[in-house]
Formats: sequence, C-alpha cells, structure tokens
Amino acid sequence: MPTPKIVLFYAFAPLPDPEAIRLWQRDLCDALHLRGRILISRHGINGTLGGDLPAVKKWLRSFRAYPAFRDADVKWSEGTAVDADGFSVDFPKLSVKVRDEIVSFGAPEELRVDEHGVVGGGTRLTPDALHELVAERGDEVVFFDGRNALEAQIGRFRGAIVPEVETTRDFVGLLDSGAYDDLKGRPIVTYCTGGIRCEVLSSLMTARGFGEVYQLEGGIVRYGERFGDDGLWDGSLYVFDGRGSVDFSDHAAVIGVCAGCGASTNRTANCPDPSCRHQAVVCPACVAVPCAEHAGAA
Repeated sequence: MPTPKIVLFYAFAPLPDPEAIRLWQRDLCDALHLRGRILISRHGINGTLGGDLPAVKKWLRSFRAYPAFRDADVKWSEGTAVDADGFSVDFPKLSVKVRDEIVSFGAPEELRVDEHGVVGGGTRLTPDALHELVAERGDEVVFFDGRNALEAQIGRFRGAIVPEVETTRDFVGLLDSGAYDDLKGRPIVTYCTGGIRCEVLSSLMTARGFGEVYQLEGGIVRYGERFGDDGLWDGSLYVFDGRGSVDFSDHAAVIGVCAGCGASTNRTANCPDPSCRHQAVVCPACVAVPCAEHAGAA
C-alpha cells in the first residue's frame, strides 16, 4: 500500500545559479512522481512536496547531498493519498520556479544571507525555550503572527497579535507605518507555519528598531510536534495544500467562525464564484455560498 507523505522545507544560503537548481529539482521531482511547489532565488530554496514515502526519501537523499541544503529544515507530515500513478492527491501539479524572493515580502534588497542563513534575524527559540521565556517574562511577551490574517482565524497562539494583512507583502508597509512601534520595548516572538516567513520578518523588524525579537524555530509545525494542543497554541494549522488544515491532536480547539452562519469551523474555502479569488473561513454547510461581494449575483 502506498504511504502518502508531505515534506515542508527551506534553506537560506547564497545560490550562485538558481536556474541550475530549478532544472535539477524539476527533473528530480518529475522522475520521482512528486508534486508540489518549489521556489528558488539567489537567497535559497523554499518548497513543499508530496508523494509516496520511498520516492520522497529518494528526493531527500539527493537534496541533502547538495552542500548548501545539507542542513535544511525539513518537516514531515501525513499526506491524504497517492493516486494509481503514484502522484500525491494533495497537489494538482508540480511547480518549480525562480523568483526574486523565496518568501514574498517585496523587499529582496533588504535580505542578507550568508552560508549560515539569514543575517540579522531574531533570536531562535525552540518550543521548550519559548515556554521558558513565557514563564520568566509572563504577559510582557508578545506573540506576533507572521502569516496572513486568514490563516490565523482558524489557529493561533493564545493572545497573539494578528496583523490585518492579506499577503506577506503587506507586512513591510505596516511596519514602516509605525503601527506596532509601541512594541519596540517588549520581547516579541514571531511565528509562522514552518519558520521561513519569520526568518525574514524578524530581520525586517530588527532593522526597524525592534530591540528584542525572537523567532519560533521550526514554526508552528515543530511546536505542535512537541506540545500538541496542550501548550500555548489554540486551533488548527492552515496549510497550503489539499488538506486545508491539520490538527495536532484529537482534542484540538475549533476557534474559526464561519463567515456565512457564525458556526464554529476549522476549514476555509474559496468563493464558489469563478471570478472571485476571495477565501474565507466557512463551515461545510456554507461552502457553496458566494462571498458577500458576489452574493447578489448568485
């Protein structure tokens, strides 16, 4: 029986020839029947892939053989299924592209990367070290969500600040506006899904005068592996594949509120109107209802 697996990975390292990396990864993934999305830039690589376990293991051995990716942070999770041809059903296709940024803050010239990773980022905190910080500093600690606001609607750290951003690119303008300058004297813990967005976000915050900035090492994924739903996290984790969201235990809180009827839910869906790109938190009963912008045309 196939064993569907999904890997989430990234590495910040100077890459002199991103196009060569793109061709290598595209051909390797094609040969192994892997689907997903990989972004490559001169700063490193970021991706998520799904497929049968033996194929994913072969990919990982080849990936880690490249010196710049030897210590890349790779996280495993369960996939939904593998089809008859060996492809993951959690991804519609394979996409491997070169971009200016591997996580799109719209500030590629601000990011500095050397052989050790991002230069000037926040202090790394393991999940255990995070608990130690909270035990020591209490309510002084600020959790700062580095994801899009929609993701936080179904799961977030308790009491976290969730910036009203639709895309990662919105963070730079928000920070430059001074909206969070009142936090500059407090310990700030940035967090995101797997850690990559906070590698960059914490460096942007440090460069703007936030004096005590941390980043949760391995992101929410690693925290959930360590503490499940028995720590400081509430709800489900939004993921960018066919699963939609994942829970860390059988007693995960349901904190999402359906935009259609107000019921509790941990799922999101795109507006069913083909012309609409809006995504919202919705319960199963409301998933086919157009968003408010298009409801009148339904």
